[in-house]
Amino acid sequence: MLHKIRLENILFLDIETVPQAAAFDELSDEARELWALKTQFQRKDEFSPEEFYERAGIFAEFGKIICISVGFFANRKGKKEFRVRTFSGSEDVLLRDFIELLESHFSHPSNLLCAHNGKEFDFPYLARRMVINGISIPSKLTLFGKKPWEVPHLDTMELWKFGDYKHFTSLRLLAHILDIPSPKQDLDGSKIRSVYYEECDLERIVKYCELDVITTAQVLLRFRNEELLNPSQIVYV
Repeated sequence: MLHKIRLENILFLDIETVPQAAAFDELSDEARELWALKTQFQRKDEFSPEEFYERAGIFAEFGKIICISVGFFANRKGKKEFRVRTFSGSEDVLLRDFIELLESHFSHPSNLLCAHNGKEFDFPYLARRMVINGISIPSKLTLFGKKPWEVPHLDTMELWKFGDYKHFTSLRLLAHILDIPSPKQDLDGSKIRSVYYEECDLERIVKYCELDVITTAQVLLRFRNEELLNPSQIVYV
């Protein structure tokens, strides 16, 4: 079934998120109370709400999206290309720009969205932040009333599970075991907050996000037992 999907019909994506405020003490009293309640079971007794706040970026109610990177396959003069683009900056602007791309080029029923752990994180996070920003959710992210086989989402982590719902595998580990080459990176998800708020280096985060999109596409190629992309085929637009 996976081989029947045209690669050109897939929009690969990844998002990077950070806490809405740089520090816990910048939150209102009510927001602090709600954060403590929201995270009480994740924190248990190991961390105070303030200590745990550095992880607020993974919660759509307390975080925000700072960049969305996308990638898609295209044929140019008979040669396969993988075109990469990033939307970054103000959350409401980048969300609207992402939706414009989605509805202009990937709105057909045959088009799919693909991300690693997308069904648990990227897709619902995008939809929730759109609601919070007063933006209409595009059909590709609207799940209400759809049957499971009508949901236009691919998830490389779900594909790797092969029905084992308890199995979590990071994109980095999957790339390693599938022998997918990638440039050495000194950044991971746990450092995004400090790089954004303390180093003010959004460009570094964008490069990290784009690499994840490329790696996700490479993983799907390996699932299909197809030749991997080489650097000359990757085009930034």
